[in-house]
Amino acid sequence: MSMQEARQDMVARQLAGRGIADEGVLRAMGAVPREAFVPPAHHGLAYADGPLPIGRGQTISQPWIVARMIEAARIGPGSRVLEIGAGSGYAAAVMAQMGAHVLAIERDPALAEAARLRLEDLGYELELLCGDGSAGAPQSAPFDAIIVSAAGPRLPEPLRRQLAPGGRLVMPVGSAEAQRLLRLTAPDPPGSGDPHIEDLGGVRFVPLLGAEGWPS
Repeated sequence: MSMQEARQDMVARQLAGRGIADEGVLRAMGAVPREAFVPPAHHGLAYADGPLPIGRGQTISQPWIVARMIEAARIGPGSRVLEIGAGSGYAAAVMAQMGAHVLAIERDPALAEAARLRLEDLGYELELLCGDGSAGAPQSAPFDAIIVSAAGPRLPEPLRRQLAPGGRLVMPVGSAEAQRLLRLTAPDPPGSGDPHIEDLGGVRFVPLLGAEGWPS
């Protein structure tokens, strides 16, 4: 099976077959070459139904989790999106493929530089910064959606403040052993009520390190 065939099979079986319904997400994940975002030794597993190591103690999430988080964030063409914990850059590429304006932050310098070069080589237009993203990017706020690809002890207040009216924050929250994927939707108009928080199910992520996460 070619990589393209494996990619389309992944979309059909792992994503659409397990409830991902957002056509924009399905099209984008059928177009982005996931094999370019994993080490060469794992190219043959690029479309397997599970996470893969990308070095520096980090992983690329399984395809279904990537799709689930992006779908939950309700991202579309023109959306202003902040991703915290960019890792290999794969999820950022998927969102850019969907037409979103993406700012991605990765705390590990080696991973950030590798992701930046990879995204540039593949022609994806987005901004990728290296630093502590746990407190967001207030200088670039507000965002229609914020996706945190690492687990923290709580939904950080600084991230809530950086959402546009009706904006969505999608983030795994909990301990190292047990986490829940949460979606917070900001009130629209601002001040019209409390944020709406939904539990989207159990997940397992690497820890969010930094000022608004776990101590490094």
